[in-house]
Amino acid sequence: MYAVIRAGGKQYRVSPGDVIRVETTPAENGTVEFGDILAVSGEAGKIGRPEGEARVVGSVVENGRADKILVFHYKRKKQYKKLRGHRQAYSAVRITEIAFDGQSFKAPELPAAKPKKAKSVADTAARIVGGAVGAVQGVVEGVQDAVAEREVKAMGKGKGGSRPTGKKSAGKKGGPKKSAGKKGPKK
Repeated sequence: MYAVIRAGGKQYRVSPGDVIRVETTPAENGTVEFGDILAVSGEAGKIGRPEGEARVVGSVVENGRADKILVFHYKRKKQYKKLRGHRQAYSAVRITEIAFDGQSFKAPELPAAKPKKAKSVADTAARIVGGAVGAVQGVVEGVQDAVAEREVKAMGKGKGGSRPTGKKSAGKKGGPKKSAGKKGPKK
């Protein structure tokens, strides 16, 4: 059992229990009735236009905005660039009933949401204290590692001067000093 409906300029093939995202639609008490029904199918292999009154009813599950789409306008050689973003608003609708020609197909009821287990104050306090102890241990280990690194560096690296090891000072401009030897022939 399915129906083809038109909503927000687009067409959707829906069955009872399906969740579709349509452009934001006004909902009364969380229910939406789609009036523009293009085709219905009551059994496998048969499809046709509804004769008489047909209804597709859904309940709004959530309202939101889709991912951002970047719109970039560009004209070459004219130094023209324009960048804009757009997020389309949508409503997620769960199809609850499709009715036509005296037949009514309803979606199965969703199981009730289980209430979250209340956390005790003792559990929360233990987690906070445990996290604090772990953080302190991490800081202590980090300090010990830093001290060990300094000791290794101070042990035997370098010749003991203010200048970094292995580098000799250059001339005024920072390049290597040139020898005042014989110049080669010009080419």
